[in-house]
Amino acid sequence: MSRRIKRTVSRDDQPKRERRNRPLRQDERAKGERAAGRHPGEKSARFAEKRGEYRQEKRQDKRHHEKPQARLDEPKAKAELPLPTKVQTVVVTPDEDNMRVDRFLEARFPGLSFSHIQRIVRKGELRVNGKRADSKDRLEAGQSVRIPPLRLDAPKAAAALSEAEQRTLQQLKDMTLYEDDDVLVLNKPAGLAVQGGSGTTRHVDQMLEVMRDAKGQKPRLVHRLDKDTSGCLLIAKTRFAATQLTGSFRHRSARKIYWALVAGVPKPQQGRVSTFLAKQEVEEDSFMRIAKHGEKDAVHAVTYYAVVETAGQKVTWISLKPVTGRTHQLRAHMAHVGNPIVGDPKYFNIENWEFPGGIQNKLHLLARRITVPHPRGGVIDVSAPLPPHMEQSWNLLGFDAKRYDPIAESPEE
Repeated sequence: MSRRIKRTVSRDDQPKRERRNRPLRQDERAKGERAAGRHPGEKSARFAEKRGEYRQEKRQDKRHHEKPQARLDEPKAKAELPLPTKVQTVVVTPDEDNMRVDRFLEARFPGLSFSHIQRIVRKGELRVNGKRADSKDRLEAGQSVRIPPLRLDAPKAAAALSEAEQRTLQQLKDMTLYEDDDVLVLNKPAGLAVQGGSGTTRHVDQMLEVMRDAKGQKPRLVHRLDKDTSGCLLIAKTRFAATQLTGSFRHRSARKIYWALVAGVPKPQQGRVSTFLAKQEVEEDSFMRIAKHGEKDAVHAVTYYAVVETAGQKVTWISLKPVTGRTHQLRAHMAHVGNPIVGDPKYFNIENWEFPGGIQNKLHLLARRITVPHPRGGVIDVSAPLPPHMEQSWNLLGFDAKRYDPIAESPEE
């Protein structure tokens, strides 16, 4: 096998013609420019304009091919569209699909007043595919929107993030498992709520406010996790992504796998749990109970489970794959089959059960993996590591987190 050896040629050995045609060094170029009466780096009047246009085209072409930086890595405001001084027609993009007409105008032209939007809509100056439109009408990708000359209010300057907001942004970055221009997958820690509620002041939805862009848009939640459940949480960064990802969950093309530590050993070791669930209110608390078919407010719930490894007859590491996405579904189902999840404050129903030494009394439930079609094509497949309290339990019980997960063999529905 031959190797190519690159030889270093001294300047004296170079042919004169090659030296004559080689590019000028920076010091030589500067010397020539001073002789021509120009400052170093200044273009001649004859070519400056054309070269400027050429470089502008090159920069635009480069931006077209480069992948934009993710917001968490380098927050920056999005460029606003120029003020339309005459009638123009624009096409609704896929990212703007299903947007209301007024929201569409607000997003395209920040600073446009609500009264101005209502006036041009009421007068019929704004048209969608040549027809009058109401401000609450929903747009579809590919539609043509006729926009009259607009008068914009002075846009508000984007305020710099405070120290607290910068800390929140860093926390989101530390939680990030995957991110691109459309999608963000967070590793939500146990104890952090996804949305606000009674007595809840800090939650993921509130934290996402620091990612709000110059047009007032912020990332959107696609699904939920219980406060004490850790693991993969999918976030849509654009309207288009939110529509596509929500549709994936609705049509059950999204796949989620959970890991849990349960009391006892489930029998059989692989199975399907199918029940109806209904919400039960008890004083100031609520939980999901097993209900009968046809009962008011009862919803159907289906879960597949598989035993991964056992520690005697005391506890079992199981993998779970929910087909439906009901509130507390996995927790209620495992309690229903007699193997409640260790550390579950709502559904653990075994009296006088003692925790194995060293295992913390915290919910042992992890949203381990999520697989979903990407809005722009391809597949998102992300896994979350064990949270600290579950990692401690796995080490104490001698479980290997790299062990084969038999839930992959369960059927699809």
